[in-house]
Amino acid sequence: MKIALLVLAAIVLLWVIVEVSLRLLFGFGNPLTYIADEKIGYLLAPNQRTRRFGNRIEINEYSMRSGAVTKERSPDTFRVLVIGDSIANGGWWTDQKNIISEMLATQLRELDGERGRRGDGENFGLMQTSNVEVLNASANSWGPRNELAYLQKFGTFDAQVIVLIINTDDLFATTPSSVVVGRDRNYPNRKPSLAIVEAISRYLLPEQAIPELEQVNAEAGDRVGRNLEAIGKIQAMANSTNSHFLLVMTPLVREIGKPGSRDYEIKARSRLAQFTESQQIKYIDFLSAFNSIPQPETLYRDHIHLSPQGNQIVSKAIAEGILDLVMGNR
Repeated sequence: MKIALLVLAAIVLLWVIVEVSLRLLFGFGNPLTYIADEKIGYLLAPNQRTRRFGNRIEINEYSMRSGAVTKERSPDTFRVLVIGDSIANGGWWTDQKNIISEMLATQLRELDGERGRRGDGENFGLMQTSNVEVLNASANSWGPRNELAYLQKFGTFDAQVIVLIINTDDLFATTPSSVVVGRDRNYPNRKPSLAIVEAISRYLLPEQAIPELEQVNAEAGDRVGRNLEAIGKIQAMANSTNSHFLLVMTPLVREIGKPGSRDYEIKARSRLAQFTESQQIKYIDFLSAFNSIPQPETLYRDHIHLSPQGNQIVSKAIAEGILDLVMGNR
């Protein structure tokens, strides 16, 4: 009996050690949760803070990966709204300080100051304000139609510049849907009971198929055209609020070097380039820039998501684009 109690106590102690370790070291037991939305499809549940694998993540009251923010900009603030998918969001693999929007705020201050010191033109005013804000409205696997729906629901937050970040795959994104919320383990709608339960379900149990998702992914017709239309509507929203609009696209790893983009991607990219020209959208495509960098694989953490080094390059180019946009209208 005594031995049995000792064995039981040892098992319980081991369970507690594993549970605490999973929580403290990896952040299991406290994943980001999602909520369904009829128009947007889904978005991060508001007001969350967590650490995953040591990376700090903060979600504000408007489901942004940003600190608390007011809907209206204060007069002494220059505000940029970044909207996008996991590239902009950074996911659990990127600490808050290394996401594009956080780096962009720093880059804007630095580049604006450099231009002013060099006398390259009139300083456009960032240094004359007491604050620079870069908001980050994003979620994994969003496409242009999700992003448009977010802006239609929440508005543009009085931002002077709206930056839409997409990747090549986003040109083929499907219509917004909430079928993954609470059913796909990457989009939980509630916290797990234990960190151990989350770790087991995420890494040891097979992923459950979602039949409705197959229907969403089988969307027929001209997806590229629908997504270009959504981009055009985002530009129109920016114009209606007297905001500048900047479109940014990052490539997939396999598009860099040879053989490069696939035929259907080349056609979609061509359509996007023609669209931005006809709509007079300032557009930054990083395919050429990334191709010119030695060891471009260091810019990525996987086949699509950027590393902190990649985020640094993208944020600097966006900052330069914003300065050009604003100064060009003075």
